[in-house]
Amino acid sequence: MEGFLFQASIYLAAAVIAVPIAARLGLGSVLGYLAAGILIGPVFHLVGSETKDLQHFAEFGVVMMLFLIGLELEPRALWDMRHRLLGLGGLQVVLSTAALMGIAMAYGQPWGVALAIGLTLSLSSTAIVLQTLSEKGLMQTGGGRSVFSVLLTQDIAVIPILAFLPLLAVTLPAGLLPDGSISLDPDQIEAARNAVDAGHGSDAANAALNLVEGLPAWGVTLVTIGAIASIIIVGVFFTRPVFRFIHSAHLREMYTALALLIVVSISFLMMMVGLSPALGAFLAGVVLASSEFRHELETDLEPFKGLLLGLFFITVGAGINFELLFADTIIIVGMALLVIIVKGLILFGLGRAFKLRGRDQWLFALGLAQAGEFGFVLVSFSVTTGVMPNTVAETVLLVIALSMLITPLLFILHDVISKRMEDSGTIIPDEIDEEGPVIIAGIGRFGQIVNRLVQASGFQTVVLDHNPEAIAVMRRFGFKAFLGDPTRPDILRKAGIKDARVLVVALDDKKAALQLIAYARKLRPDLHIVTRAHDRTDVYRLYQAGANDIVREMFDSSLRAGRYVLENMGLSEYEAAEAQRIFYSHDRDSVRELADLWRPDVATADNKAYVARAKELQKELETAFLNRIEEEDKKRA
Repeated sequence: MEGFLFQASIYLAAAVIAVPIAARLGLGSVLGYLAAGILIGPVFHLVGSETKDLQHFAEFGVVMMLFLIGLELEPRALWDMRHRLLGLGGLQVVLSTAALMGIAMAYGQPWGVALAIGLTLSLSSTAIVLQTLSEKGLMQTGGGRSVFSVLLTQDIAVIPILAFLPLLAVTLPAGLLPDGSISLDPDQIEAARNAVDAGHGSDAANAALNLVEGLPAWGVTLVTIGAIASIIIVGVFFTRPVFRFIHSAHLREMYTALALLIVVSISFLMMMVGLSPALGAFLAGVVLASSEFRHELETDLEPFKGLLLGLFFITVGAGINFELLFADTIIIVGMALLVIIVKGLILFGLGRAFKLRGRDQWLFALGLAQAGEFGFVLVSFSVTTGVMPNTVAETVLLVIALSMLITPLLFILHDVISKRMEDSGTIIPDEIDEEGPVIIAGIGRFGQIVNRLVQASGFQTVVLDHNPEAIAVMRRFGFKAFLGDPTRPDILRKAGIKDARVLVVALDDKKAALQLIAYARKLRPDLHIVTRAHDRTDVYRLYQAGANDIVREMFDSSLRAGRYVLENMGLSEYEAAEAQRIFYSHDRDSVRELADLWRPDVATADNKAYVARAKELQKELETAFLNRIEEEDKKRA
């Protein structure tokens, strides 16, 4: 017991220390877990042989992750994205696999091993790339959406790859020995099997757990189809009654137990029919994606998935053979760079073929050029199934880890290229042939609603956006919009900024919005500027830049929600509406007043004048509500 607690403390302490540091450095949690494993394994030798046994347990985190991925993918959404998934994502996986397989065969690997290597290295790092895109605000760009499509395709492709890899084992005369090691000696493998048979005899229990043992090919097929069909039927027809039954108990832990039961039982069923547990988990996730209990499942399983995946990556890091790295540093680093270059060239070509240009094309090529965390899973699985020898697997693990470590440098390279490109025209703006009293810069969800309301009221608008896809969607629905960067002075002049009465700034980029507002205010002191803000701090910046009316995201919807709460607490519709009106009026005036006290160089909590006035304003709000109550009481009297 003491040994278990000591090892658990080591693993948890390593994760708690290394992962936050990696996150602060912008390296992502995956690299943090890998670093933790490296520290407690090859560096300080705090863990030993138990790591391999622990890794088998931690692989269940991969099953949970694929189940959760399936929950996010409704069948209808997958069908709507079929062209981008099959086209851009499918071609990336196929071409990268073929190229890397060819390189592996050129290095003397058998075709089965080479194919496994190609499939493993063709996948990119979902965790690192998505986190970096979100941090840099690149998710909504054309390149960012293309990157997401490819990552989604890769996540889905893991399922058939896991199902396919065991078929490659016939190309390699490998087998598992009783101690868990892999041998390529047929005599040694046969002797080990005979010893196991002699020791266990006819193990009826094990046989009973394999539903396809001894069945003909057609029987195996029928049983497999039946197992998959049962998952779909149970997911569609039986999960809702079970969830309602659990709900009647009013015990939160029962939801967690049921979520674990679903994943564990499906994994067990898949193993009994000789399929990958991940395949069944993913399929069940897709089936349950449209269920009203989807969010419950996500919430209950997310902590387990995170911990087990983290544990898996720690064990991978602890098992990395650094002696091999130091012995052949130049060769292994060269392999990692070769993988990045080959994938980068393929991605660059695909980006051009799918009409990505400029920054988007470079983001697409550089963002996906590395190998990914699923590569660790596939390598582990390939070794277990006898597809890949240990020596090759150790080299591939090092190549994957190094390519992921290089990823932040690839994004830095993208930033450098983007700055040098400036505005050199990744987008050719439209010829703006209209002017109107209202200019709307940005046509996302916010800008679309404003545009529809203003046009429906009979006023002409000039809509500008630098996203070609957004413009295309607008035109598809019969709304006229122009492609162009609203922050460019020449685009604004063509849109009629000198004669416009109102400018609506609905840009996602905070810096671009501030830049546009400051320029418009300098050019037209009399122009009325309406914009949106992400939070109070953003409001203050926008006021100082020159905006007139600022709409905070979630503010109006939060007021409506608060009004509904008051109505259900016993207030009449009129009383709740009055409370909403008073709060809105007071908050609007307060924000304008506090904007004069806000300082960008001082933390809000440390700004004494700001804090003092905020407290006074809160008391004034309470007084306003008390006065309203007194007035209502007088009216009733």
